[in-house]
Amino acid sequence: MYIILVYDINQSEEGTKTWRRCYKICKQYLHHVQNSVFEGEISPAQLRALEYDLKVHLRDDLDSIIVYKTEQMKSIKRHFWAKQDDATDNFF
Repeated sequence: MYIILVYDINQSEEGTKTWRRCYKICKQYLHHVQNSVFEGEISPAQLRALEYDLKVHLRDDLDSIIVYKTEQMKSIKRHFWAKQDDATDNFF
């Protein structure tokens, strides 16, 4: 499956450490596209592992992650409105 993962880490308290940990974990599974946005092909087992790895560090009352899933990357149309910096360019 193809996913787009977006996270919002609150910078209060231990937020900087949490953000850094989440960034490093996401980089292990997906391609970094923009600030807190990652995308890529991932198996269901890898997605479960990613969720587990991230949940260890997330603070339920401060942080959030949204995961968009699709079966085929081809069904997603991308439009750049300003600077085009396509980190996943090698897939197209």
